[in-house]
Amino acid sequence: MWSGVIPAVTTKLSDRDQLDLPEMKRCFDYMMAAGCDGFIVGGSLGEGSMLSTEEKLTVLKLAKEASQNKPTLLTINEASTRDACSLAEEARRAGADGLMIVPSPIYHTDERETIAALRAVAEAGDLPVMIYSNRVAYRVDVTPGMMKELAKDSRFVAIKESSDDIRRTTDIINELGDRYNILTGVDNLAFEAITAGAVGWVAGLVVAFPKESVAIYQLIQQGRHDEARAIYRWFRPLLDLDVSTYLVQNIKLAEAIEIESTENVRAPRLPLVGERRAHVEAVVREAIACRPVLPELG
Repeated sequence: MWSGVIPAVTTKLSDRDQLDLPEMKRCFDYMMAAGCDGFIVGGSLGEGSMLSTEEKLTVLKLAKEASQNKPTLLTINEASTRDACSLAEEARRAGADGLMIVPSPIYHTDERETIAALRAVAEAGDLPVMIYSNRVAYRVDVTPGMMKELAKDSRFVAIKESSDDIRRTTDIINELGDRYNILTGVDNLAFEAITAGAVGWVAGLVVAFPKESVAIYQLIQQGRHDEARAIYRWFRPLLDLDVSTYLVQNIKLAEAIEIESTENVRAPRLPLVGERRAHVEAVVREAIACRPVLPELG
């Protein structure tokens, strides 16, 4: 159902900590013009846990309007299943094309609890679901065995695979065939995952560098692996910025440098300073200085 390069978008904020809708619309349009394949809003990169329900739904509606009829998903990452179910219902009413469901980020559920929670939210939203499996960040591993159990419900259609183990993509395919669309969620494993069988990339640095992200994916689909690999190797230092406690600040700073966007974040986060800021600026500016000429994609 879902494939291609789907940005996990940042949430643009004004200097007064309000949603900056015009800037978000500009950024969304920029990604669509580059050939991206949809949007996921309200995720970790989107500071979803810091947004009110009203703000999440506002961003969802804006992304939906900008998506050119490509899928727009809302991330469900509430701490309690009750609140997650409520937001899933709101997302359906607001026009979401699907949900990306994160197991509770506060209480680290066991296998029985994880399956029960995911089923409850899927039933409440009654929309297609992407399961977000990220044992590194959220300490809950949705394993291939659990995916097999959840596969009994047709609403579960995709996996955002972020285990940080490149073998997991093959494990899922060996266990479940093509039952799920697998999308990699780790920027600096994208080439490896897509060539191993993932059909999409839920991407982070794409918000600043959408043309390069789309080129890598499309070249792989065309069997032009050497060309894709060359761009990916150039991209790797940038993609590493996504795999960090400071991914939001890192990527918003990259957006500020590359596309002259804002880097406002919601407290308790603060914009980068000192050596950490200097490092990110150096990585971004060096990449821009030596960026490759992209080939024709056909």
